[in-house]
Amino acid sequence: MINFKNTLRLLGMPILWMGIVQFVFGLLSLFLFRDGVSKHFFYPSLLMMISSLAISWLFRQSKLNQVTFRDALLFSTLTWILVGLLGGIPIELVTGVSFTDATFESISALSTAGATILSGLDNMPASFLLYRQFLQWMGGLGVVIFVVAVLPMLNVGGMRLLKAETPGPIKDEKLSPRISKTAHYLWGVYMVITIVCALAYYVAGMSVYDAIAHSFSTVSTGGFSTHDASMWHFRSHLILMISNVFMLLGAINFGLHFRIFRLGWRGLKLYIDDEESRVFLIVVACLSLMLGLYLFGEARYESLWVSLSFAAFHVVSFITSTGFGAADLSSWPAATALFLVFCAYLGGCSGSTAGGNKIIRDIVTFKIIRRQLHQLVHPSAIIPIRYQDKVVSNDVTQAVMAFMSLAALTTGVFTLLMMMTGLDFWSAFTAVVACINVLGPGFGEVGSNFQPVTDTGIWILNVAMILGRLEYFTVLALFMPHFWRW
Repeated sequence: MINFKNTLRLLGMPILWMGIVQFVFGLLSLFLFRDGVSKHFFYPSLLMMISSLAISWLFRQSKLNQVTFRDALLFSTLTWILVGLLGGIPIELVTGVSFTDATFESISALSTAGATILSGLDNMPASFLLYRQFLQWMGGLGVVIFVVAVLPMLNVGGMRLLKAETPGPIKDEKLSPRISKTAHYLWGVYMVITIVCALAYYVAGMSVYDAIAHSFSTVSTGGFSTHDASMWHFRSHLILMISNVFMLLGAINFGLHFRIFRLGWRGLKLYIDDEESRVFLIVVACLSLMLGLYLFGEARYESLWVSLSFAAFHVVSFITSTGFGAADLSSWPAATALFLVFCAYLGGCSGSTAGGNKIIRDIVTFKIIRRQLHQLVHPSAIIPIRYQDKVVSNDVTQAVMAFMSLAALTTGVFTLLMMMTGLDFWSAFTAVVACINVLGPGFGEVGSNFQPVTDTGIWILNVAMILGRLEYFTVLALFMPHFWRW
């Protein structure tokens, strides 16, 4: 049974938060950057804060400690739609783009997809560019997790919201008996890694502004930049290496980061002891080496070091679904585009800011396939699937295979829909890959940005980004008739 009063009152929180965020950026525009766009933040922010207070007053009798899992699924989906629409208002006012394009830019930022319809970033107001970056940082760990963190009343229903929001097939792990504490710990780790990232960028040569801005989009694995040339604006392989480190940190389970933070230096071995992060790091190293040697063999760069540097950066950028750019990918051999698309589908670790299928699902899928091959030789053998030396339940294996099937099916359906809007197959396919894996960059007609896509195509991709961010089931459950039955 869905309690609509609970859901509506809960929605007041993200509305209030978006209002506060935009008000703060109005202040930054007015007093710090003095770039003349403060009113484009102030006016919508005041309306949002007033609307939030009105919603809280109207539904003040609702009982938030009785949140059901249906409420959580509905709230999570509506939150991403709502904040996407609200976040686009300043984008439309500042840049003058259409409401459709502004919403796309906002959803792309909040979902950390990083796909953009904007160009000429170097000449845009500083407060606006930082706002785009902050949207990615805010969306990276999840707006719903933020709500759980700031609403102690959700100690009973909070776990349901956390499960509906957190990516990955295994979601029962708690860092604390109190769910609000778990959310606080996650955000605390997130903030610490972001601060260290900003300091590293600054030491490597970025300005204070660029260091902060790019730390937001690096740790969130979002990929927006304040420059059209993305990370190669700085022409520094040191900065690319720093970016690699923090993109990888953003793509590893934040619960694992927290346990390591508590243990200190002696806890670093947990990155290797954890099966998912170990496989993830090995896969990244192998794919980077393969691509680097291929580029060097094709004489794309003058030295093996440069080839490996660009290869590692783009493999990490794609597999973590960050989407930063450095090299001109259109000048690379044609096979590299499909190679990077493959990386994007592999994804990062569960419980991280990364998109894609997630390495834990890749591991379980590989083990299921291996078991089927073994049983061809030994039909009577009972071969359990193990992960972290524990037997994986049938519920989890079935969910993993359902997810993989759904990922393939939705990619095909959305590619066909995008081709119907006028894009060629390769452009349509990579646009869908970029959005459904919350990756960002595409190839073909959408290689530079998404301006060639029609308004209809943009709304299709908006749906794809929300589907990918919430990993399909949270959204698709709403379309089941029995979901709405009393």
